[in-house]
Amino acid sequence: MEHIKTYHSMERNTEQGSIFIEGPVPSSELKKYHFHEHLTAFRRAPQQFEAIQNIAEFEEGRIIIARTRDTIIGYVTYLHPDPLERWSEFKMEDLIELGAIEIIPAYRGAGIASGLLKLSMRDDYMENYIIISTEYYWHWDLDGTRLSVWDYRKVMEKMMAAGGLSPAPTDDPEIISHPANCLMVRIGENVPDTSINKFDKLRFLQRHQYRNMREGF
Repeated sequence: MEHIKTYHSMERNTEQGSIFIEGPVPSSELKKYHFHEHLTAFRRAPQQFEAIQNIAEFEEGRIIIARTRDTIIGYVTYLHPDPLERWSEFKMEDLIELGAIEIIPAYRGAGIASGLLKLSMRDDYMENYIIISTEYYWHWDLDGTRLSVWDYRKVMEKMMAAGGLSPAPTDDPEIISHPANCLMVRIGENVPDTSINKFDKLRFLQRHQYRNMREGF
């Protein structure tokens, strides 16, 4: 499967000034910007900046950024699921994961996250993918936002809806370990039924494995 990436951009006015949202941005362009030191949700900023540059090098990898003139203040990543995760079980070329989305605290509430997701979907080629995002409450900034786990879940659902993702049932053990966790999914208009059926089996992998086990006896 060929992974075609078409660049788009937009400008958003905020109380702190204009923010430029653009992508997919190649690694060579990312290196031209400063990565804000408050982008530390997943690891220290320098290491995270290196990580997103590596993702941009992947054939399917997509990095959409929000920046001031010279500083990245937010980003979203798309890539194939980690080979060690259940979502890579069937090695689906048309399944990609929204792996991370992060905005520095100073710009939260300015619509930057929804802007990143909306711009991501301007690329018509995204209609060829099943896009997933796994949401776990232990990754959420409950202390910083002072939201309850359920209010944060509502915020996440609203934000993901800007990119066309909605909650979908699954029997994934980590997701069902807490009722606030969820799987978010967007199925592109061009995804074939064969891939949708395979993804349905992937969502309920334990059920299908159990069924196969019973049929084997």
